[in-house]
Amino acid sequence: MHIEIDTRSQCLHLYDDAGVLIRRYLVSTAKNGTGEQKGSYRTPRGRHVIRARIGAGAAINTVFVRRRPTGELWSPELAAEHPGRDWILTRILWLSGCEPGVNRLGEVDTMRRYIYLHGSPDTATMGVPGSIGCVRMRNRDIVELFDLVPAGTTVRITD
Repeated sequence: MHIEIDTRSQCLHLYDDAGVLIRRYLVSTAKNGTGEQKGSYRTPRGRHVIRARIGAGAAINTVFVRRRPTGELWSPELAAEHPGRDWILTRILWLSGCEPGVNRLGEVDTMRRYIYLHGSPDTATMGVPGSIGCVRMRNRDIVELFDLVPAGTTVRITD
């Protein structure tokens, strides 16, 4: 199984081992576009691997901070209390780059930049760039994807 994310179409495609498309999801990548530099708030390109799966069994809308559940569930009221908060919800698939000097090690290290595939509030628009580097997904979509892919699944991000 492998994942392809196209930042131009804002789509994530999941393929089986034979290369057959089995799922397609609208996503939201970085509003600043693509790029690998630390602090750029851009979505890193290239070959990656899912290094960690976080949140198995958590309720839809579980809020994560630093990859740990806070005990909160996202709601419009909670969002109003925390304007500007970057909401990471429901599940996290933490990416690690596979290409030294491109998206791994040094100032371009995807994992050290904390780049995830993760759930988002229902109010987040999919199909257009809007994140600060991560790949945002609908909560129901990240749950489905999380249940389909093991750690070690390859992910290619292109523009």
